[in-house]
Amino acid sequence: MDQLHHLPLPAAPEILKGELAPRQRSRFLNRRTPPHILTLVLVAGLGALNMNIMLPSLTAMAHYFKTDYATMQLAISAYLACTAILQLIVGPLSDRFGRRPVLLVCLAIFLAATLAAIYSPTVEIFLAARMVQATVVSGLVLARAIVRDMVPLEEAASMIGYVSMGMSLVPMVSPTVGGLLQEAYGWQAVHGMTLAMGSIVLLIIFFDLQETNLHRAASMASQFRSYPELFTSRRFWGFVLSATFASGMFFAFLGGAPFIATEYLHLAPSTLGLYFMFVALGYMSGNFVIGRYSGRFGIFTLMLAGCTLAVSGVFASLLWFVSGHVHAFGFFGPLFFVGMGNGMLLPSALAGMVNVRPHLAGSAAGLGGAMQIGGGAVLSVFAGHLLTRESGPAPLLLLMIATGLLAILATLYTRHVDIQMAKPASKS
Repeated sequence: MDQLHHLPLPAAPEILKGELAPRQRSRFLNRRTPPHILTLVLVAGLGALNMNIMLPSLTAMAHYFKTDYATMQLAISAYLACTAILQLIVGPLSDRFGRRPVLLVCLAIFLAATLAAIYSPTVEIFLAARMVQATVVSGLVLARAIVRDMVPLEEAASMIGYVSMGMSLVPMVSPTVGGLLQEAYGWQAVHGMTLAMGSIVLLIIFFDLQETNLHRAASMASQFRSYPELFTSRRFWGFVLSATFASGMFFAFLGGAPFIATEYLHLAPSTLGLYFMFVALGYMSGNFVIGRYSGRFGIFTLMLAGCTLAVSGVFASLLWFVSGHVHAFGFFGPLFFVGMGNGMLLPSALAGMVNVRPHLAGSAAGLGGAMQIGGGAVLSVFAGHLLTRESGPAPLLLLMIATGLLAILATLYTRHVDIQMAKPASKS
C-alpha cells in the first residue's frame, strides 16, 4: 500500500464562500458553479494544440523562411524554454491575483502573438511572436492549480488524469489536422486554426470559470519568498524530477521525430501527423488508468509502472532498427508506450507537486512546471543536434532510454522520502 495514503490531506476549500461547495454539480457556462471539467480540458489543451499542430510544418517553414532545420526547430525548443520561465511567474501571479484574471490576460496576449506569427515576414519576427505565444502555458499551469483548489491529493490525481485524458485528444488529432492544412493551404493556415480555437477558449473561460483561489497571497514578493519553502522539500524535488525525466522522453521525441520522419523515413506532413497518434493514444490510455485506478493502487505504484512501460517501448523501437528494419511503424508504434507511461506518471507527479504545500499550489504548479518544461527544452535541443541523415533514429532512442531510467530512479527516491515522512517519528 502506498504510504501516501497515510499522510494527512487538507480539506478542499469552498469555491464561493457560502454559495458553492466543491461537491456541487458543475454547469457548463455557469459561473455560479465550479468550473466544468470540459473547460479545464480546453484550457489545458490549448497549449497542447499550439505545440503539436505545427510539428508537420517545421520542414516546410524552414524552406519558406530560407533557414535551416536547426533554426526552425527553435520554434519548439526556445518556445519550451519560454514556457518554463513564464511558469515561474504565472503561478505566483495566480496565487496573488486569482486564477481567473491571470488566465484571461495571458490568453489575450497569446491571441495577439498568434496573429503576429501569421503575418511574420522573417524567421526572426516569427520566432519572436512564437516566444510570446508561450503565455498559453498559463492554461496548463492554472488548470492544475484550479483542481487543487477544489479537491485533495488522491482525488486531484484522478481529476488531473481525466483532464489530461480529454486534453490528450488534442495531440492525437492536431498533428494530422496541421499536416492536412499545411499541404492544402500552407503554414499560415495552421496558425489560423490556433487563433480560431484560442478565441473560442477565451470566451468559454470568460463565461464558465469562476475564481477558485479564495486564499490570496498578500503580495507578489511574499510568493517569491515562498520558493525556498518548496526548494527545501525533498518530496517536491522528487515529484519534480520524476515529471521532468518522464516528460523529457516525450520532449526529446518532439525535438527529433519530425527530422527522422521527413529526412530518414521520407514521410509527408499529413502522414507524419497520423503517426503521432500512436503516442497520443498511449497518453490517453495512461490518463484513463490514472483516472480509474489511482485511488485503488496509489500513485507511486502507477508512476513506477508508467516509467517502466515508457522505457520498454523505446527499447522495442531501438531493437527494431538495430535488427536492420526501416519502417515508420517500427519507430512510432512502440512509442505508444512512451505516451502511456507519461499518461500514468505525469498526473500523479503533478498532483504530488501541488499537494506538498497546499497553500502554495499555484507557485508549486508554476515552479514544478518550469523545471519540467525547462528540462524538456534542453532535451529537445539536444535531440535535434544529435541527429543526421546518416545516424538514423538510434541516438534519439538511446537518449530517451537514458532519460526514462532517470525517471525510474527519481520515482523510487520520491517513494522512499514519502515512506520516511509517513513514519510517526518523522517530521514533515
